[in-house]
This record gives sequence, structure tokens and C-alpha cells, in this order.
Amino acid sequence: MPSYLLAIVLSLSTGAPPAARAAGDQLATARKLYNQGDYDRALEAAREAQSNPATASPARLVIGRIRLERYRQTAQRGDLEEARIALKNLDARALDARERVELQVGYAEILYFDDRFGAAAEVLDSVLDSSATLGAEAHERALDWWASALDRHAQTLSPAERGPVYARVIERMEEELRSDPAATSAAYWLVAAARGAGDLERAWAAASAGWVRAALAPDHGAALRADLDRLVTQALIPDRAARLTVRDRRQAMASMTSEWEEFKSNWSRN
Repeated sequence: MPSYLLAIVLSLSTGAPPAARAAGDQLATARKLYNQGDYDRALEAAREAQSNPATASPARLVIGRIRLERYRQTAQRGDLEEARIALKNLDARALDARERVELQVGYAEILYFDDRFGAAAEVLDSVLDSSATLGAEAHERALDWWASALDRHAQTLSPAERGPVYARVIERMEEELRSDPAATSAAYWLVAAARGAGDLERAWAAASAGWVRAALAPDHGAALRADLDRLVTQALIPDRAARLTVRDRRQAMASMTSEWEEFKSNWSRN
């Protein structure tokens, strides 16, 4: 579940003092390097920008996001703690509207990594709509984090308590798909949430619809179709078969697998 900071073009007045212009340049460089995955150099540039009061808080935001990305890749607890320190000690009043959205996404990621899934989902819920101002990819990532957090939260509850949680996910994903049929996160999570809610027939239908609509995605659905295929073959088919008698399960799984493979073949690119 990837999440990275999008580059933001800084608006600097032409009359800014040389030190302020230099700090702004360092901050812009840090963002650019971050987006390129060059985290060591991005961190160095962000620290330079942090030394100037005019860019200290935006620089701390970049440092926090760099540390979070490193933690995602390495699971080194020190990176998570450095991210927490950077984000909690910045002055949010010094951030613009876009940066404040990024900050809240960062808060949510830390809560998620702390296994506070419900809290992470609540933070993300408040910025799902505004995350679209960061671009379509950033919105997709925020949506994915939100649904993932609710899914993990639901797994800590009793089966009877999970329904309302998955209903929230289903309702949001339906809304997203009505707005953008090519929304890959929404297509995946509609299937996963329907399965989590126990509506296996809805999940099966949504998986088929998602496979077809995947062609609308920028990558022609390669990533979404791979995720849907794993979800269907490793979870949905066994779940549907489990509702049958033991004697019928093997035959049912073989039949459903054959049906799914035929469907994929009919709707795959030649």
C-alpha cells in the first residue's frame, strides 16, 4: 500500500531575502528528490531547509514523510520515531492547505503503523475529499490507506460488529466508482469489503466488474487485475466453497476456478 509525498511548487516572492530564497530552493529540491526516491539526498536538502525559520515547518513535513517511506521499506523502528518527532513538532500554522492535507495523511500513517487502525481511519476520513487537491494518485493512496485501516480495525472486532465497518467502506467505494469508474483502489476495496461483510455474491460480481473496468486505468488494469486475481483465487473462491458440504467443496472450487479463468480470458487484452 504505497504512499509518498507529491512535489509541491513553492511560491516565493521575488523580493525575498537571499537566505529565504535559498531555503525555498532547498525545500523544492528536497521534494523533487523525494518523489524520485532519492531519500538520502532529499533528507539532506530538507535538513538544510529546516535550518531557516521561513521553511522550517514545511521541511519537517518532508522529513517526516521521508522517514515514513523508509519505515515502510525497512521496518526500522527508529525511522518511525523520527517521523513522529518531525511531524508532531512542526507548526501547522506555517503550512499551506495542501501541506496540511499531507500532514494529516502522515499522522494517519503513524497511527496505522502503531496498530491504531480505527484512529488512523478517522484521521483519513476527514481528508479524503480534500486529498483530491493533491492529484488523482494522491487521492487513490489516501483512499487505499483509509480502507486498509478500516479493514484492519474490523478484523479486531467480533463478526457481528464488522458489518457496519465494511458498510462504510462499501458506501464510499460505490461513491468513488460513480464519480470515476477507473478508480482502482475503489474497485479493489468494493470486492474486499463485500467479502468482509459476508456478501460473497456481491463480492464475486464486483470482482468481475472490476476486472472489466480495469481497462480504463492508466496501466490498462495490470496492477488492479493482479490484486483482484489474488483476492478471488486465494480468498473469495475458498470462502464460497466453504459454504457447501465437505463432499462438494473440491468440485465447487474447481468449477469456480474454471469459471474465473474463462472470464479472465474473455476480458483480457490479446
